[in-house]
Amino acid sequence: MRRLVIIPTYNEKENVAAMIAKVFSLPEEFDLLIIDDGSPDGTAAIVKQRQQDFPGRLHLVERSGKLGLGTAYLTGFRWGLDHGYDYMCEMDCDFSHNPDDLVRLFAAAAAGSDVVVGSRYVKGVNVVNWPMSRLMMSYFASKYVRTVTRMPVHDATAGFVCYSRKALEAIDFDRIKMKGYGFQIEMKYTAWRLGMKIEEVSIVFVDRQEGTSKMSGGIFGEALFGVMGLPWRKIRKRQQ
Repeated sequence: MRRLVIIPTYNEKENVAAMIAKVFSLPEEFDLLIIDDGSPDGTAAIVKQRQQDFPGRLHLVERSGKLGLGTAYLTGFRWGLDHGYDYMCEMDCDFSHNPDDLVRLFAAAAAGSDVVVGSRYVKGVNVVNWPMSRLMMSYFASKYVRTVTRMPVHDATAGFVCYSRKALEAIDFDRIKMKGYGFQIEMKYTAWRLGMKIEEVSIVFVDRQEGTSKMSGGIFGEALFGVMGLPWRKIRKRQQ
């Protein structure tokens, strides 16, 4: 089974080399795809340098500018499907998601789950170093999504997720509209409506130590208002 980790980057020079080394040190074999949105700090150059150490396993897609988190992941999913991967995991570059947990997410997917969510809220609240205001916003956003959509997921906004090829082939990427963190909700909701099995694996989320957060009020607003329309949307499988 071929496994791919997809990481979008923008100005992650403080983290990207360490993240690459960590992913390739895991006991399970994962390939890695970096989607860089024209980082002016030289993130892509670091990745290119490290490609010499991991030929055929470390991949880079460079885009011309900040085109949105959702479009970065969709680019990665399309790339992974075209290159024959069986499982694709998305995660952040800043170590807020522990790369060691990739093994646990993949194990749950290999056991039969189509979408495995690295969940901060499935067993209490497992978030470290966030200010209370941001923690409350995130926690109640997931409560809001669960109430509006009836989707049985405690951490709907989570960005640490493993998808099976079956799930990604079923989702019509052209119908995924949200670009920021709302994208995470829309992807899970679409998979759930298509009958995919979703499982949550408890993780501990630790706020980034290096670099700056990409969260903004606009990103949060898109998710808040975009969720309202999800229950009314017709969900169809992608035509093969």
